[in-house]
Amino acid sequence: MQSLRKIAVALLVTVLGVVGSVAAYAMIVQPVVIDLTTAGRGMSDVVTVENTFDKPLPVEMRIEALELNSDGVTPTGVDPGELVAFPPQALIPPGQRQSFRVQYVGDPDLARSKHYFVTAAQLPVETSDTTSNVQLLYNFQILVSVSPDGVKPSLSIASAEIGTDAEGRPAPVITVTNDSAAHGYLSRGRLRVVQTGADGREVFRKEISGPELQQTLGYGLIGGGQTRRLTLPVVLPQTDGRVEVQFTPDN
Repeated sequence: MQSLRKIAVALLVTVLGVVGSVAAYAMIVQPVVIDLTTAGRGMSDVVTVENTFDKPLPVEMRIEALELNSDGVTPTGVDPGELVAFPPQALIPPGQRQSFRVQYVGDPDLARSKHYFVTAAQLPVETSDTTSNVQLLYNFQILVSVSPDGVKPSLSIASAEIGTDAEGRPAPVITVTNDSAAHGYLSRGRLRVVQTGADGREVFRKEISGPELQQTLGYGLIGGGQTRRLTLPVVLPQTDGRVEVQFTPDN
């Protein structure tokens, strides 16, 4: 018979729809979204990992570049060497915290924002326990975005129409554009949705705050120079008529 070996099972947690921090049985990671710039003090930030186990927690920080698409971001699996994390590994005692500094070391003259996942990955450990052949490992992904120094995002609603949500109900479908080289987030502003009927009379109005957007839609990342099409988490009262959506950024 083949001897029993520990099998590592990775539990990946995406961050784009999460607020503040991510908690699980193994560790607490915060923040889960970081914005850096290419110069000055904004080039680096700190990620804190707390060990909630009753045993030491080995953690490794892994970096990979992201590609933006109409649905959000796609991991490339490639570390281009433009971002570093220090220390790259740490053994965190039970109930203790470890700080990891994440710093941008790439081209200071970015044409537009770049995006990365920094993964706080729990490493497998050798044990003498032969009662189980599964070892759960927790991987938490932190979204790190780097924008050109001194550049601000410029988000606007290019168009809005009545579409359907995942359950087939009428919902606003918007096209968002960012005319800036710097990325932005829909959740760092608020949306006003107004629907009028075929006769031109208003039948629906709703203000969606940034925190509500973050809870229902996610952060709503819009890259520098990007256009995205999004279905808003709003159920409209009817399928006909017209819908208008306005975005107001936070000051």
